[in-house]
Amino acid sequence: MIASPCINVCKMDAQTSLCTGCFRTLDEITVWSRIDDARRLDILAAVARRRQEHDPRKGKAAL
Repeated sequence: MIASPCINVCKMDAQTSLCTGCFRTLDEITVWSRIDDARRLDILAAVARRRQEHDPRKGKAAL
């Protein structure tokens, strides 16, 4: 089982509709516990892309 990317900074950004902590959408957060690992890997790939696009610390490694 693939662990959730949640870092307990649960706040939705009104402009991006992404959680500022884990960069998931509300739908992705909601379904996480009910989906298989293949779908989780898809979400994690999207999270990695979003983190690079939206991380305000551009140029620094995101946590």
